[in-house]
Amino acid sequence: MTIYLPTPLRRHAGGAREVEVSGSTIREVFTGLKENYPDLAAQLWDDEADDLKKYLSVFLNDENVRNLQGPDTPVGEKDEISVIPAIAGGSR
Repeated sequence: MTIYLPTPLRRHAGGAREVEVSGSTIREVFTGLKENYPDLAAQLWDDEADDLKKYLSVFLNDENVRNLQGPDTPVGEKDEISVIPAIAGGSR
């Protein structure tokens, strides 16, 4: 399946807009990133909490996985995963 990466995270994947991964759950997909993209995995997965980083929104197709089964959400080979980091800043 494909994980689509926003511009700020692409540098952790060699500049790639998307990476191909395998796994049967969101947890397996994101922890599996450690093998080929350890820097990217460190930005996305909290090993201590065994969960996605809190500042991320992760969508499986068009559904936020936090509204599904979180990291235990099943995924299929044709699914698409999008990562959206929280953005802060600006002024009044």
